[in-house]
Amino acid sequence: MKTLRDAKIGDTVRIMKLHGEGAVKRRIMDMGLTKGVEVRICKAAPLGDPIEVTVRGYELSLRKADAEMVEIA
Repeated sequence: MKTLRDAKIGDTVRIMKLHGEGAVKRRIMDMGLTKGVEVRICKAAPLGDPIEVTVRGYELSLRKADAEMVEIA
């Protein structure tokens, strides 16, 4: 299983499944990360956390812990 955390800078990936439960999963979905959406990895902070992605036309900073809950293809 490959997650958003494993993607490299410059990659464009498609979200296949969201893991997690309750409020955490809802928060990820509210940010626009839903099944079938394409996400481009833009950049990462110097220590690698957070990462910046472009989703649905806007930039989003995402903690690696949250990115690990997003399965990609």
